[in-house]
Amino acid sequence: MDTIMGSDKTAIVTGAYGAIGKAIARQMSERGYSVVLAGRKENKLQSVAEEIRKQTGNENVRFEVVDLSLRDSIRKMTERWKGPLHVLINNAVTAPLKRTETEEGVEVQFATNVLGYFRMIRSFTEFLKQAGEARIVNVASYWAGDLDLNDPEFRSRNYNNDTAYRQSKQANRMLTVAFAERLKVYGITVNSCHPGDVNSKVSNCLGYGGHETPDEGAATPVWLATDPSLRKITGKYFANKSEAYCQFSQDVKGINKLISVCERY
Repeated sequence: MDTIMGSDKTAIVTGAYGAIGKAIARQMSERGYSVVLAGRKENKLQSVAEEIRKQTGNENVRFEVVDLSLRDSIRKMTERWKGPLHVLINNAVTAPLKRTETEEGVEVQFATNVLGYFRMIRSFTEFLKQAGEARIVNVASYWAGDLDLNDPEFRSRNYNNDTAYRQSKQANRMLTVAFAERLKVYGITVNSCHPGDVNSKVSNCLGYGGHETPDEGAATPVWLATDPSLRKITGKYFANKSEAYCQFSQDVKGINKLISVCERY
């Protein structure tokens, strides 16, 4: 089935100058969306925006400088925002080898990979409502598990970047279920996916390479964001453009605890 062409639709892509994020942004631009690239480094955002405009002929590509690990940075972005938002693709991710904290005193992986998703959804809900029908896509992973909600920041246990990454991707999948339930009354769908095994800065930090291209990695997130057949589908986890079983979606108690933990920040 044809994808929804977004001539008058706006999409935010976080982590937009990483390998997969850049490909997602370009593919959304090719489909006619006004694309907003979100990330920390202005020079990289500007370069990617210019590149995508040149490649696609879509001039409606701009960027927002925002640190997805910081509550105040996300708040300031929403204060600048005008008009409806039709698609939010949460893709920003980090996996530092050593435990580090943000200037707000939160461990960086949890702040970026989990709270970043949580805060972007919360902060942009009003703009998503304005779109009538809107979609949120959380880029997660099959590499997920070991979430410890009693110590999500590795304050009591030894930090391991692979464990921290896996727990953040489990959290992404659980947040998807939580927000799908909360937002369906507004016509907003929320789904998560494994994008594919792409060689990237993050995969290298985790000790892996990747056998798929960035465009292959972007295919499932973009499909979730645009395919008309998915209009009413929400709260699901996908891989290779197919629904996949997610064991974490059944953990209602854990999902509710995760929301409570995130709200405390």
